[in-house]
Amino acid sequence: MRALKLLALLPFAALLGGCDFVVLAPAGDIAVQQRDLVLISTVLMLLIVLPVMALTVFFAWRYRQSNTAATYEPDWDHSTQLELVIWSAPLLIIVCLGALTWMGTHLLDPYRTLGRIAADRPIEGKDAPLNVEVVALDWKWLFIYPDYGVASLNELAAPIDRPIRFRITASSVMNSFYIPALAGQIYAMPGMETKLHAVANKEGSFRGFSANYSGAGFSGMHFEFKSTSAADFDKWVANAKASTNMLGRSDYLQLEKPSSNDPVRLYGTVDRDLYKAILNMCVESGKMCMSEMTDIDAKGGLGREGLNNTLPLAYDKYARRGAPLGSEPVFVAGICAIDEIKDTPTREVNAPFDMTPLRGVGLKRPPFSPAHPSSTSLLLGQRPKSDS
Repeated sequence: MRALKLLALLPFAALLGGCDFVVLAPAGDIAVQQRDLVLISTVLMLLIVLPVMALTVFFAWRYRQSNTAATYEPDWDHSTQLELVIWSAPLLIIVCLGALTWMGTHLLDPYRTLGRIAADRPIEGKDAPLNVEVVALDWKWLFIYPDYGVASLNELAAPIDRPIRFRITASSVMNSFYIPALAGQIYAMPGMETKLHAVANKEGSFRGFSANYSGAGFSGMHFEFKSTSAADFDKWVANAKASTNMLGRSDYLQLEKPSSNDPVRLYGTVDRDLYKAILNMCVESGKMCMSEMTDIDAKGGLGREGLNNTLPLAYDKYARRGAPLGSEPVFVAGICAIDEIKDTPTREVNAPFDMTPLRGVGLKRPPFSPAHPSSTSLLLGQRPKSDS
């Protein structure tokens, strides 16, 4: 009989053996504070749950039919003392949970700059943050280190006790950037930037992944987070710089194509404006950036010709969802000088305002001159065949 009971418990033992309690044993101060918030909230709720469960069992046993010694009061209907206990205890717990939630929402805001390295160590002037630009691809993670001019695929490294400042975006669909040992998850969305501040206080190798389903290769969309000493991090950067891999715009356009279970890859050189181009959806040469388009719209738009801006704007790299301009993928090209354009069909645009103040990533054109009204054009280009 005992053997049968042990056999029945084996599936549960196997299930618990496969669990990883990294959320309850984190390696970073932000994750530690989040763990404490979870534990305190759980204990506060158990102050109500456990007594209710215990009293349920007690009343079932105390007032069972066979217990003739139990008090029988069929006309009892009210007790002020019980009413005070029943309402005051949950109210106090809700007030405590509300206070914890309010403080946690502000103190653990992912956009908030860190105020400490650990519980006993505040931020000092020498604690310069490590800037990391994160791009969620299909189905892999790209990490760019702008201060070092290197990048990595599916591997993230950072020294312990140094604040990390993440800037996060995506190439196509929404994902969720999550390293349980370091900090809570935050979404990565195309054309938008989210931020996360964190710090690692313990050396080790930890798992990072996407916590938002994003398609067929989602199961392999994970990476390794290496929390190292400062000396080992310098070695990692030196190893990355020694790599012959380059990450320019054309290289990125090949990298962003969907692929699964890609191996770790280091890049010794990176286009310094690549992340801004990814964020503004204008990695392709000549494509109008979102920042450029918003500048145009803020200054009154391009009049009737500006309608052409809205028709081709379908951020779909591989197929058109509707084809008002034809079956080939198209995009709005940047405003640039005609002299710089070789063998490219153009449509003239009479700009209703001075174009000089316009600024944007990849914007290439001379100041607008009234003497040359055709010095600006709106190009409606087609994507290269390799990207369609």
